[in-house]
Amino acid sequence: MTQSVHGHEVMEMMLAQGGQFTRTSLREAIDARFGTDARFHTCSASEMDAEALIAFLARRGKFIASEQGFQTHAGKICHHG
Repeated sequence: MTQSVHGHEVMEMMLAQGGQFTRTSLREAIDARFGTDARFHTCSASEMDAEALIAFLARRGKFIASEQGFQTHAGKICHHG
């Protein structure tokens, strides 16, 4: 059975790695950390692959843009559910 990882874990990974990401580099980091077959869920969505999760987090304003790409901030991680 494929594991389902909460989106918070991806954001926490981003914080731990530091630096900036592009969609491609974030996808590569997600694949390396959680596996290419991992599925993701959040407090309001489920059954997402890495691409869908990245799009979801971007739509929800979870990324902070910069000239080099984007990052997240601990304050962007909700602490419920």
